[in-house]
Parts: sequence; structure tokens; C-alpha cells
Amino acid sequence: MVRNLFQPLLNHLSKKEFTIITGARQTGKSTLMRELERYCKAESIPSIFFNLENKAVLSELDETPLNVLRYLPATEQRTVIFVDEVQYLDNPSNFLKLLYDDYSDRIKIVATGSSAFYLDKSFTDSLAGRKRIFNLPTCNFDEYLALRSRTDLLDEVRRIRSDKKAKSLVNTLLKHEYEQFLLYGGYPAVIVESDMEEKKSILAEIRDSFVRKDILESGVRNEKEFYNLFRILASQSGSMLNINELSNTLGIKNETVGHYLYILQKCFYIALVSPFYRNLRKELTKTPKVYLLDTGLMNRLLNSFQPVDERINKGEIWETAYYKMLYERYHQDEILYWRTTDGNEIDFVLPTLEQPFAVEIKYNHKAIKESKYRKFAETYPDIPLKYNYLQPFDEDFFRRIPQVS
Repeated sequence: MVRNLFQPLLNHLSKKEFTIITGARQTGKSTLMRELERYCKAESIPSIFFNLENKAVLSELDETPLNVLRYLPATEQRTVIFVDEVQYLDNPSNFLKLLYDDYSDRIKIVATGSSAFYLDKSFTDSLAGRKRIFNLPTCNFDEYLALRSRTDLLDEVRRIRSDKKAKSLVNTLLKHEYEQFLLYGGYPAVIVESDMEEKKSILAEIRDSFVRKDILESGVRNEKEFYNLFRILASQSGSMLNINELSNTLGIKNETVGHYLYILQKCFYIALVSPFYRNLRKELTKTPKVYLLDTGLMNRLLNSFQPVDERINKGEIWETAYYKMLYERYHQDEILYWRTTDGNEIDFVLPTLEQPFAVEIKYNHKAIKESKYRKFAETYPDIPLKYNYLQPFDEDFFRRIPQVS
């Protein structure tokens, strides 16, 4: 199964800039890079794969980045060098900068790295103009179906999208699969596991072991505080972020809360959505909303795997899933929300697109009361307002939701 990001990465192989693959742990970055390596071998493109969890290789590259050159094949072609877990280097930014500045005519580096690398300020400063970053999120629903080996259902979804009048005889099955996707999320290891209890165990391992690695590499001293904040954010996904309230609840300083939020963003566990405004006096201008970036991890943090339709927070789960779809398709800075001081609100506004739009999210279509959103429509007639809902679930669902372009 090939992830959607494979083709953009493939297109970038010929570019001079180095390729950096980001994303939360366990989203499949190393697997994706191995697929790129297989492509290179099949196309007779010279390539080398360095896994920096190999201590001997790590020691050699720490000695000097120039040791990479000793592995280059005798060829006039540019060699693609894959570097997995680049953050294990003593100075990964310097490693990439030196090789780019002096040897980019001979080598192209494709690298993955964990949060510790991206938290390093020198990564941004020293590699400006030398790299392009690609983010690999957890799987979307199309990738979920592919990983589940349900290409029959994936073909059906694509058929529905391509024909506005198409009806499906397997809509009930598609609904079941989508609800499972909402419950257990898009981590590849979770998707391929068929046993529901084992899915929960894998999510617990991600929560406890892999998040802990990010905590340690990020220099967090109080794991309990960090986890407690993460759990609170899971219960508030889709809500406005009140740092003072979080600080009081956890008994820690505002600055500490802000630092933890920064780490959670850099580790790709949460995203913050800024408010959209044109009237500074009537529209809130500072407070962001927070979203988790995987509903399975969200449900694991909440210790709740009841069917979505039975959940008190079903609206928040659906809104979180919808944000993830926007996050995959658009730049994060393009996704905003709208709220006025007198309580009028629209969940998502994308005003800077060539064809701007806004969307209000409801779990059930019956909850949509267009009169509640008249204020936005009157204030911003140039931004069409859409509505998106999960129930009733029919063929139009797959035509309404955003698709990765």
C-alpha cells in the first residue's frame, strides 16, 4: 500500500532541495522512505539508506558528515541518500547544511526525524532555502481502506465521488468502516490489527511509550503534568484554548502550559486554529481552538471506545475528524475559525483560498439551523458557507468531505 504522500515525495526527488519528512511517531515515515528506496532501485537511481539507530553508522557520521561520501557509488549520477532518524546525530542541522552547501550536485538527501530535531531552532535557521518539509499525518479514510485490504470499498468510494448521482449497495458497510475509523484512528499499526482489544493496546503503547520518547527528547521534566494536559486537551478538542484555566487546573505556570503546547504541536499530536476577523472590536482576535490530530489517540486518552453514536462527545469527535481532513489538504495557516463577542460562531473559515469557503460542522443534519449563521453570511457574503454532518450517512457524505489533492 502506497501512502498519498509518496507521489509528492517522488516528484521532489529530482529537486536540489533536501527532502525532510515530518510527522508523529508511528505514522509510517520509515516505511514510506523504504518505498522510495525501492523505487530508486527499480529505476536504477543510485541510493544509500542510513538507519541512524545503528550505533556504528551513527558514530561514523558524527565524526564528520564527509564520511557519507565514502559510501557513494562510482557513478556520474546524483545519489539519493536516505537518512532515517536524523535527530540522533550530534548536530543534524549542521550535517545537512554542510552536505547541501558543498555536495548538493552529487547527493540528494531524504531524511526523517522526530520532534527533537524540529524543536531545534537551528533546524529552521541554518536550513533556510535548503530543504522542503513534507508532513506525514496518520492515515486518512482512503488509506485506511487500502491498509485494510478493502480495495473493493475504496473503489466504491471513488466511484461515488466521481458521479454525483451514484448510489451504493454497500453504504451500510461503508458507514461501519468509517465509524471504526473514527473510533480507532489512522495509525497504520492500529488499522492492520483486526482484534479490537489489540487495537486499544497498540494505541496505549503509542500513548505511553512513543509519546514518552517525545517527552524525554523534548526535555520535559514532569511527565505527569504533561500527560494530564494532553488528556485535558483530548477532552476539549474543538474548544477554545484557555491557558489560564489549564494553568489553574494543573497547578502549573502559564509559561509551562505554553511550553507543553508548543511541544505537542511540534510532535504533531495537536494543532491550534487561529480566529478569523476583520472587525477588531466585535470579533475575538487572540484565543485559538485546539484539535487533536488523530481520533484514535484522542479516544485512547479519554479511555472511551463506545460507538460514536452513543457518545456524549460525538460532535467533538466528528469535528476533530473533519479538522484532520482540512489539515491534510490545506496549509494550517489557511484554516481559521470565526467567533464574535456576542457568541456567533463558525467552525472553520478558509478566507485566503482562491475559492474561499466556511463550513459549520454538526453531527446530525437536524441540528443545522441556518438562521443561527445568518450573521456570518451577511457579514461575509464573499465567503460561501457550507454545512457538513455525519448523520444521516449516505453517498453524499463522500462528496461533501475534503479530499487530499
